[in-house]
Amino acid sequence: MATRIDRLAQPKPNLLKFPDRRSVYWLDKLPAKSNSYTTAFDLTPRWLQITQSKKPNARLNISRSPEWKVSAAALKARPSDRLCSLAEPRMPVDGWQPPRPLLPIINKAVKTAVASSRICQLAHPKKVSCPSMTQTCSSSEICLSSAKFSARTYLLASPKQHHPQYSPDRPVSSPLAKCVLEAVASERLQMLATPKPRKPLFEGYDFYTVSSAARAATASPRLQELALPPARRCRTK
Repeated sequence: MATRIDRLAQPKPNLLKFPDRRSVYWLDKLPAKSNSYTTAFDLTPRWLQITQSKKPNARLNISRSPEWKVSAAALKARPSDRLCSLAEPRMPVDGWQPPRPLLPIINKAVKTAVASSRICQLAHPKKVSCPSMTQTCSSSEICLSSAKFSARTYLLASPKQHHPQYSPDRPVSSPLAKCVLEAVASERLQMLATPKPRKPLFEGYDFYTVSSAARAATASPRLQELALPPARRCRTK
């Protein structure tokens, strides 16, 4: 029996025996060359069976007669109590009423009824009270032209007036006065109308110049305290 060292000492198999592999799977021998440019597929028997078209059923082509024969068992059958209870129609719920007909029959008492004076009064249309009506007022109606309104009503009916300082919108093309056309700008106006000169950033600025205020400045005790390194970094010699 070979030991572990003997098995490890064996050389590895040469997997490049067939360098011209046409498939992604390892083959024991080279595949046969084919003259056709397309791949031929082999179908399994099950696939061949599925690809076949279905044959029409011979029983479906036979036309049935409209008169079917009833078997003797069906003629002698008797329904059970359960079938009889299910065959009964469902009864309507309590309080159900059939729908009213489209043309209801009018009772003779309704046809011969006489309206009372109150019903005749309610049947009259309402009177519209509009000040702009031009119809003449009858003796029983109140004419709006002769109605008297209070001073408060006239005050509320009057349209709101504009403010005394209100000025309407100016027209788009308004004429200019002659003095405006002949006006001459002063030196001050010309100076203000001149745009400010814009210089690039840091143009003419010297980074190494120290101002006189910085030279004469003296650090405060707080600044000196903050300038010292932390105590953990200070080493005593």
